[in-house]
Amino acid sequence: MGHPRKALRTTTVGAVSATLIAGSALGLAPTAQAADAVRFVDITGDGGTVLKANVVTPAGSDGSRRYPLLVLPTSWGLPQVEYLAQAQKLANSGYIVVSYNVRGFWQSGGEIEVAGPPDTADASKVIDWALANTPADAQHIGMAGVSYGAGISLLAAAHDKRIKAVAALSGWADLIDSIYSGRTQHVQAAAVLDGASLVTGRQGAEIRQIFDNFYASNLSKEQEMIDWGKKRSAATYVDQLNENGAAVMMANAWGDTVFSPNQYADFYEKLTGPKRLELRPGDHATAELTGLFGLPNDVWTDTGRWFDHYLKGAANGIDREQPVQLKSRSGGGYEGYPDWKSVGATRKKIALSGTTTIHTNVDSGADGGIVFLSSILDQIAQAPPVASIPLLPRRWAAVWQSEKYPTAQQVRGTAKLHTTVTPTKESGTLVAYLYDVGPLGLGKLVSNAPYTFHGQTPGKPFGVDLELFSTAYDVPAGHRLALVVDTVDPLYIEHNPSGAQLTFSSPANDPSYVSIPLREQ
Repeated sequence: MGHPRKALRTTTVGAVSATLIAGSALGLAPTAQAADAVRFVDITGDGGTVLKANVVTPAGSDGSRRYPLLVLPTSWGLPQVEYLAQAQKLANSGYIVVSYNVRGFWQSGGEIEVAGPPDTADASKVIDWALANTPADAQHIGMAGVSYGAGISLLAAAHDKRIKAVAALSGWADLIDSIYSGRTQHVQAAAVLDGASLVTGRQGAEIRQIFDNFYASNLSKEQEMIDWGKKRSAATYVDQLNENGAAVMMANAWGDTVFSPNQYADFYEKLTGPKRLELRPGDHATAELTGLFGLPNDVWTDTGRWFDHYLKGAANGIDREQPVQLKSRSGGGYEGYPDWKSVGATRKKIALSGTTTIHTNVDSGADGGIVFLSSILDQIAQAPPVASIPLLPRRWAAVWQSEKYPTAQQVRGTAKLHTTVTPTKESGTLVAYLYDVGPLGLGKLVSNAPYTFHGQTPGKPFGVDLELFSTAYDVPAGHRLALVVDTVDPLYIEHNPSGAQLTFSSPANDPSYVSIPLREQ
């Protein structure tokens, strides 16, 4: 009997590859076809693992001159032709482009390492191969990728001084803060990654155990999981990255349900070299998607400009633009800021007064939506998840509202919740939601975030400080903002024992509030 998963993987790679190749052929402008034909090669990675790769070189390259090198590791679960359309465009503009399937996926060898040390070493091996087998310039090397490829690119730049520029698109800088923020498992995001790797790759014993411990909420393995994640996070090596001096461009979507924009913004602030941060509407990797088919795409356009300046020395002005570029989920053009802290320069507090007790274990109807689907709808149709705020059952949801705003409020950045919680059990989970509430009480989701606690004393109050996921959203004049807190959301694993209750209070000496970041008018 054959191996059904291997057969499925082989069949799927053909279908996905055909789709990407056809899309790139249809979407590319005629001038992009000037690049030489793609060449498929095997590259020996770390420990002898064979990596399946492709190479595209500028048309007419005959070895008489050197070209800047771009290395593109693939996204989680996608085949090596993922970047073909962009590789041809980049080669046509004067780059050697090598894209490779990361180990453990599709036809490459080895097992999935989740951006572990072998993946970082593989990136350097690919660079070695390109310098030995193509007319690549050793002094002008860049790396780029979407999602998994973005995370590996940042890690590689921290470990390999030859990498002078990076474009990390929809990636992570802190893996734990991405899928375990607020000490809460982002279960839908993890399930998508887990499922995709089972179909398109080969999981080793380590990653399988990490997933199993994650789903099981195994607190005895929590520190082990955190240490595992930190080893795979560029934030751990930020000092090395700064010392190496690579120019780093990062792009992400406000609604990214796999790698939240918060952890990218925090990492951006720690970078000391040339840097750029772009944030747009959408979900994980959706902002870059059309560019993979060769269609016009702002993210890929700026990626090309970034490399043109920092690898070719082109005076295209990208270094003189405001380094933080955002697009509001509510529409409009790009907004430029000198740094991340300037994004929400003004803050207004909404007081969370009184004492409110809610029961746990029931979804009140307020939730963050469905992984991918909800943020894509918001990106395309400005239709975020909604809830009727007056109808939310107060037994399971605590609700506070602002007054009606006489003018539009441009929420920009990271809202912060501060409150006091008294639990009836030692463990628990709460989820905070910020809503834009219209005249009829219909709330549109602005942001949310989960928070889990363990080891608290029942009946003893403790303080909670929670950052909601960063966003850019315009609240119309005449609307209110509402903060809703409940205890169950399909996006997350909750830790509320049966029959538990949570009481929210606002002591006189430590009042509760949610701080709203607003664009400076």
